Amino acid sequence: MKVLLEAGFPEEALLQLTRVYADALGRVAEAEIRLFHFYVHERLKAGGVSGRELVEATNTSGDRMRPLIEPVLLYFHQKGMEQAAREDIVLHVQEEAGFEGMAEVPAQLRAAVLFVDLSSFTPLTEAMGDAAAAEVLARFSQLVREAVSRCDGRVVKQIGDAFMLMFSDPRAAVACALDIERRSAEEPHFPAVRSGGHHGPVLYREGDYLGVTVNVAARLAAEAGRHQVLVSEALRREAAGVPDVEFVPLGRRRLKGVADEIELFEVVRRTEAGAGRRQVGPVCGMELGLEEPAARLAFGGREQVFCSQGCLQRFVATPDRYGPR
Repeated sequence: MKVLLEAGFPEEALLQLTRVYADALGRVAEAEIRLFHFYVHERLKAGGVSGRELVEATNTSGDRMRPLIEPVLLYFHQKGMEQAAREDIVLHVQEEAGFEGMAEVPAQLRAAVLFVDLSSFTPLTEAMGDAAAAEVLARFSQLVREAVSRCDGRVVKQIGDAFMLMFSDPRAAVACALDIERRSAEEPHFPAVRSGGHHGPVLYREGDYLGVTVNVAARLAAEAGRHQVLVSEALRREAAGVPDVEFVPLGRRRLKGVADEIELFEVVRRTEAGAGRRQVGPVCGMELGLEEPAARLAFGGREQVFCSQGCLQRFVATPDRYGPR
């Protein structure tokens, strides 16, 4: 600690870095223990191994895996450093070119913030159960992370089915949102995605980003409908020039928790004009292609579709509970 302080690292920043180390590595350690328990120890037990034999088998597996921990940590730390260094170079270039003015407070920078989530994840979980919902979420997480990697962005955090993403390049944020939407819409038996984005100053604190820009982006995502990408005027202006993309004006709206009205735009690909929508299950919100429904039911003058017999039975039992989607 003394060496860092003498090297010019202020105490406030050192405290933040220490907390990031503790939180991040604490999560790593928890994952190591939890995953080993559930996927090694419990599987051995399920296979009939018990008593001293179980202890010995568990210890043997642990001893084989433990030497891998340090090199894996160093590898991903190096990869993270490389990405952070690239982002830092961009920041320096922007400052030198005059695109970035002097920050009003320490650790402030301008960035594009994108929130993306599944529009029907809560009813899906209730209808299909935690295990099935976790499988959907695992696939969604894969789609999001792959898109972020392609667009040179960063996953700041994930809370349930919601992801907070950051981009140095506003155009990359828009491209990423559309990429996630397109690839999710191509998935069979998958809920719709929605996202919202804003551009402006953010504060970096303890591995996270906060401020009005983040709050507005989150509210835009909450305002978005199924398959909708909503952005602010600030992000639309900064992302001008993205090929084959239109920003459809939606007027000014007042968002919950935001003092001023925000001018909204829906981002659409020109090639998507007239594209058909899939049918939506009324119980779980799962989207189904023409050949995908497991059951159909004529009700209230329209045909309802269902991903499973379980969802059909729920609907028949309490149809008034499930309004139109």
